[in-house]
Amino acid sequence: MWCVWDAGIEGKVRFALASLAGVHAFYAWRARHNRRMSLPRVSIQTDDFDVTAELAALRADDARVGAVCAFVGTVREHSDGQAVSMMELEHYPGMTEKAIEAMIDEAQRRFGIYRTRVVHRVGPLRLQDQIVLVAVTAAHRGESFRACEFLIDYLKTQAPFWKKEQTPEGARWVDARAADDAALARWGVQARNA
Repeated sequence: MWCVWDAGIEGKVRFALASLAGVHAFYAWRARHNRRMSLPRVSIQTDDFDVTAELAALRADDARVGAVCAFVGTVREHSDGQAVSMMELEHYPGMTEKAIEAMIDEAQRRFGIYRTRVVHRVGPLRLQDQIVLVAVTAAHRGESFRACEFLIDYLKTQAPFWKKEQTPEGARWVDARAADDAALARWGVQARNA
């Protein structure tokens, strides 16, 4: 039931009763819309993530989607020719999320994608642990592939994360790599790491 104020000459209040079917349809639409809107675009967390659940939530109730592209980065056993036993990721809370949100806005502007989900883990991570998920939906595969690649290139160089790797020689902080800066440059974006 809802009330509509009629500010006509007589200033009467007019009540309109919605049909039961109309109310049900409205609440069903609102539930679908809220579920779609409630999925945050960015999560920074210590816990692992479920790729299947993340992708299902990303494309839920969106019949426009013709393509879903996802990238999952994991901890590997070698980095720059050295064995790695584990890594630790740190970030600047608030600043990190804001930087990633800006990256997503730019990807949407460039590629016309629909939805994006970035999950990035922080804290200690062991070999083969998932580190990051970048997932996008779009009408077509080309846009989704390009947007996903753009976002991971941007994320590797511009998001405020700090990585420390454990090697047989001890712990070391990892600097930005020239190859990552070059990957970002092909999108016409100048890296700010120098």
